Amino acid sequence: MLGVSRDGDVITIELQREERRNALNNELVAQLREAVLAAAQEARVIVLTGHGPIFSAGADLSGVYSDEFLQGLMEMLHTIESVPVPVISAINGGALGAGVQLALASDLRVIDPNGYIAIPAAKLGISVDRWTVRRLASLIGGGPARTILLGAEQVSAADAYTFGFANKLGTLADAQTWAKSIAALAPLSLRHMKLVLNDDGTRDPDNHQQRAALEAAWTSADAKEGRLARTEKRAAKFLGR
Repeated sequence: MLGVSRDGDVITIELQREERRNALNNELVAQLREAVLAAAQEARVIVLTGHGPIFSAGADLSGVYSDEFLQGLMEMLHTIESVPVPVISAINGGALGAGVQLALASDLRVIDPNGYIAIPAAKLGISVDRWTVRRLASLIGGGPARTILLGAEQVSAADAYTFGFANKLGTLADAQTWAKSIAALAPLSLRHMKLVLNDDGTRDPDNHQQRAALEAAWTSADAKEGRLARTEKRAAKFLGR
C-alpha cells in the first residue's frame, strides 16, 4: 500500500492504494505512521504523495468506522506534525476528508494546478475533530475554513493557494525539487521552527460540549444514512438524529 523512494536527503512516501483512490483504512494508517517515523531517522525532508490521479479520497467508507480507526488516524497525523524534519504534501489531483487532514499535518503543501481540496463531512453525517478545524482555520482563516467545513464546498488549487493552504502550485517533481533545496538548510534551525509553528493551540483538548457533539455525529443515524446514500449514489436524507 506504500511506496518509499530516496533521492539523497529526501525520502518520498507514496500512497499506493489506487483501487480505493488511496483511501485510508486501519492498515494504511499504521503503515504510513511507521514509514514516516523510519524516514525521519534518515531523511532531512519527507515528501508525501498519492499514486494515480488522486492524492487521497479520505477515509475508506467501505470499512467500519471505529474508535480504533479514529485513534490511529490522529496518532498518524500527530506523528507527521511532530517528527523533527519538514514534511511536504505533494497533492496530486484531489484531497478529500482525511486526505486534507494528511496535508494539514504536513509542514508545507504543493498542489497540482488541476487539484482541489474538500472536507465533505457534513454531506456524510459525520464531523471532524477539533485539531482539524483549528489547524484549517489557522492556515487559511476563519472565513474560508467555514466555507469548506460548514458549506462542504470544494476548493480549487488556485483558491487553495490564494487562501494560504497551499504554499506552491506544482507537481510532485516540483515538490521534490523544493524538498532538495530545503534539505540543504540547517536541520536544527528547521526543527526549532517546526516546533514553534506547530505550537498553535490545535492540540488543546475538546471541551465537554464539543466532544459530545463530535461523538453524537459519528454515532448518529444520519452518519449511517450518509454512508448508505453514498453507496447507493443518491442524495442523503438527514433527520438530525
